[in-house]
Amino acid sequence: MSKWKKVRIGEFLFERKGRYKPDDKALSGLKRLEKIDFSGRFYIADKPSNTGMILIKPGDFVISGINVSKGAMGIYAGTENITATIHYSSYTFDKKNLNVEYFKRFLKSTEFVRLLKEQVKGGIKTEIKPKHLLSLEINLPDIETQNLIVKHFQSCEDEISDLYSEITHQQTLLKKLRQSILQEAIEGKLTVNWRKKNPNAEPASELLKKIKTEKEKLIAEGKIKKQKPLPEIKEDEKPFDLPERWVWTRLIDIIYENPRNGYSAKPVDFPTKTKTLKLGATTSGFFIDSEIKYINEDIPLDSYLWLEPGDILIQRSNSIDYVGISAIFEGKSHEFIYPDLMMKIKPSGYIVKKYLHKALLSTSIREYFKSHASGAQKSMPKINQGIVSSTLIPLPPLVEQKAIVRKVENILTYYDQLEKQINSSKENNEQLVQAVLKEAFEE
Repeated sequence: MSKWKKVRIGEFLFERKGRYKPDDKALSGLKRLEKIDFSGRFYIADKPSNTGMILIKPGDFVISGINVSKGAMGIYAGTENITATIHYSSYTFDKKNLNVEYFKRFLKSTEFVRLLKEQVKGGIKTEIKPKHLLSLEINLPDIETQNLIVKHFQSCEDEISDLYSEITHQQTLLKKLRQSILQEAIEGKLTVNWRKKNPNAEPASELLKKIKTEKEKLIAEGKIKKQKPLPEIKEDEKPFDLPERWVWTRLIDIIYENPRNGYSAKPVDFPTKTKTLKLGATTSGFFIDSEIKYINEDIPLDSYLWLEPGDILIQRSNSIDYVGISAIFEGKSHEFIYPDLMMKIKPSGYIVKKYLHKALLSTSIREYFKSHASGAQKSMPKINQGIVSSTLIPLPPLVEQKAIVRKVENILTYYDQLEKQINSSKENNEQLVQAVLKEAFEE
């Protein structure tokens, strides 16, 4: 029969003592722990740091104080000492009384979160430091029971891992499907029958003339600034052939002003009158109005930073898979400003904004942004206004733009239903993980 007893974590886990300045000679020549991901993988780098440091030795159990409950922890398996910032903590442990694989899973359980809420001021929102962790009182089974629980976990986790792999595969296929739909849309393949029924639609070349006239009028009235013309589009630049009555144009020719970067101010942790967006507000390709921060600054109402309905936001810096991703804003005026890592464009009134947004999310334009991003090997590559302005846009007649949007949205309705089913499977899988954890950590 298993034996459980209430113990302080500090009775079997022992902090490796020592705090060092970044230039301390004791750390000379040592590499630094850059991060531990949620699977427990360690990333080691030569990057310097300006904060206090700790020492990690081979075999130490290391946790991230910020993300421990998400799985950012593990045993350091290297053969040489390394350092880490004080946002991490390193421990030795009593192998006779603790199976560390058991303890790692405990730290990802709802039971651990519950204990933090009960025993630590601020709960899981607090950065978990040794003083918080080591003082927690938990119910710990004897080592034989821990070993049995770990075996049970490993069996369940193999099955759960297979389910995750299948779900991830389905999500990848759906993403590719969405991309292929958008690509076919901007190549005119979704509206072949529409064109047969509407052979006399006003050609897109006439749209460009109207946009040019419109912009000249606004420049003369002092409402917008004159844009620097870009080179004509050469034949070898065009990535594919267009249907009759379509034209290639550069993005700059169908927007009112040059793309403009946003503004990043220091955020505050209390509500204010000014809400600014996080990158996550547009990373999905859709606008998410809950991804915000507050800044304690008054932004004049006539500032370009305020979003207006129909504005399109393009991420000018993110990971290589997301740099250039865009979302269309359809909310209220003067509700949000946007950060420096985004740029804003205002499409002409002669352009269907939803069509332009879908074009920007298509495979060929996403690849254009990726291939032209500077620092592509870095964690946050960037694109500039010139790259965005020069983007080639396949432009259909105005009425066909509307037909394309209707067609795409009808198709993507089925896509959304499939995505909901897959996300439901993912949620069920995550609930299964927590059910296994709960079963293991309840005496």
